[in-house]
Order: sequence, then C-alpha cells, then structure tokens
Amino acid sequence: MPNLLMYQQDHFLVLETNQTEQFLTLSELLEKLENVLQQLPFDDLPPDVQKLKLVSEQAQYLVDSSCDLDVGPGKYLQWYAVRLEK
Repeated sequence: MPNLLMYQQDHFLVLETNQTEQFLTLSELLEKLENVLQQLPFDDLPPDVQKLKLVSEQAQYLVDSSCDLDVGPGKYLQWYAVRLEK
C-alpha cells in the first residue's frame, strides 16, 4: 500500500520569469495564482479554466491539474509539489 505522504501537496517550488525560485505553501500558491489570473485577460486563459466562474476555483483547478500557466510571450509561471520533510 502506498504511503499517503507521497500524495500530499503541502509545499510547492515556484519558478517565475525574472524571479528567484520560491517555496510556497498551498495557500500561498493559491493566492499567487488568483492574483495572476485576475491580471490576465479572460480570453488568454486555457479553455478548461475559462469554464470555471470563480477565480478561486480556477486557481484550485490549476493546482490540481497542471504545473504551469502561460502568462505571456517570453514569460513563465511553473509550480511543482515538493516534500520538505522526510
């Protein structure tokens, strides 16, 4: 039986254009994604994200289903679940 610790997503490594790498908690990542989503034109969001009405739902969906978001030409926003403890 797999250890449930393998599936916990409590911390994330976030990579962003012109920024140093950051370690964020789930709530911090959700807040960051919500801020980014509010700044992007709705038509630039992926079609599956556009189907969700609330920004909080969109951010949670991205965390659950993806590891990056297109934030414009030559820019990137990526996040990866990491385990900080053994």
